[in-house]
Amino acid sequence: MALHLIKLCVGVESIEQLTDWIAQDIARQRGMGLDPEDTHTTRMMPKRIPELLDGGSLYWVIKGQVQARQRLLDLQAVTGDDGIQRCRIVFDPEVVPTEWQPKRPFQGWRYLLEKDAPRDLASIGGGGDELPSALKAELAELGLL
Repeated sequence: MALHLIKLCVGVESIEQLTDWIAQDIARQRGMGLDPEDTHTTRMMPKRIPELLDGGSLYWVIKGQVQARQRLLDLQAVTGDDGIQRCRIVFDPEVVPTEWQPKRPFQGWRYLLEKDAPRDLASIGGGGDELPSALKAELAELGLL
């Protein structure tokens, strides 16, 4: 059974904004002649790396709701310019929409067990006639979703 991470997607208002940001970053890296990677650096290194890399994903909390996930490809220890050890998370750039699941704010990342992870929308027949993100966000804020 895969183990996952969950993290707040700070500064992002929607899945569309997240996918646009990823596409822009990958295009920027290509423009610099680099092999593009979708990465995020965070302070703490997980201890359960083998379980996370055995099919795990990072679930993104956007506007108080788990809304999407990205498959984990690698977790790398890196040292910042300030000499502090950090974790560089490497993702599959595909953002997979999930069922919305409310989540209160927290710092850093947390482990997320497979049994507690929201299902992919595609696996439950979602994704075709979905409500617009703005409407879903409004309904979620009102506690109706």
